[in-house]
Amino acid sequence: MIYTVTLNPSIDYVVQVNQLNLGALNKMDNDMKFAGGKGINVSRVLHELGYDTTALGFLGGFTGDFIVDTLTNQGIPAAFTPIQDDTRINIKLKSETETEINGQGPDIHPGEVDALLRQLDSITRQDTVILSGSTPPSLQNDFQQQLIERIAATGAQFVSDTTGEGLTAALSHLPMLVKPNQEELAELFDVTLNNQQDVIHYGQKLLDLGARHAIVSMAGEGALLFTQDGIYHGSTPAGQVKNSVGAGDSMIAGFTGKVIETRDVLDAFLLSLAAGSATAFSDDLATAGNIDTLTEKVTIKRLA
Repeated sequence: MIYTVTLNPSIDYVVQVNQLNLGALNKMDNDMKFAGGKGINVSRVLHELGYDTTALGFLGGFTGDFIVDTLTNQGIPAAFTPIQDDTRINIKLKSETETEINGQGPDIHPGEVDALLRQLDSITRQDTVILSGSTPPSLQNDFQQQLIERIAATGAQFVSDTTGEGLTAALSHLPMLVKPNQEELAELFDVTLNNQQDVIHYGQKLLDLGARHAIVSMAGEGALLFTQDGIYHGSTPAGQVKNSVGAGDSMIAGFTGKVIETRDVLDAFLLSLAAGSATAFSDDLATAGNIDTLTEKVTIKRLA
């Protein structure tokens, strides 16, 4: 089983206003509501690709009920830890430019924290856990570390799609995959990345620090895959970008599902790139059909 953990999920409320007039009354041209959060996105794409997944994390209030109902209607198992506070709402305002307003997140009480940690004790070494996204401000700074240590004790492998201290904490526990983008990689090492060689140099450091595989996404320039056997560049297909939310999560889903299925990291990288691109070209997360179409348009080249 592939478990995803979303500590700070949300309802993503997408509002389309074709002509936005600040300081005046605006009427939306279209709106959509999605079950949001990076781990939830990963579970949705894993399910779309036919991989078994269960979504874990914290949910509360009427917003939490909406997320559970949405996942249930899509056939995705959810075993969230209930909390007293309401799950947040994030606003994605699409107009001439795209503006995001994200909620901070709910207060998580100590008993709720313990309940989630106890859930992880039932995971086995045959399972994979994907940790994605931000941590609610009410949780301790070392909570990501607590999660990783609890997962490592079960013998399960894990994927970390976090940044900053969370990513640093993950590397020493030998994650199966980390996936920073170019900006997050620069922030992690407190450097400026001026060219691809800089990205390669610091991407390799992710493996030196413990990661088994690393993908560094570089927007329109594709992505780099770092493995113990070599470094590879993957190109992304051309297309109209409609959606900046969820492309990285789709990459995580494609790589993790395929590498568990086949143990072939290059096939996994190819599916990862196709899934990320398919989401970027869609209004919502990618469908299996769109991903399959784009796999034929991805190219992978060995660099070193």
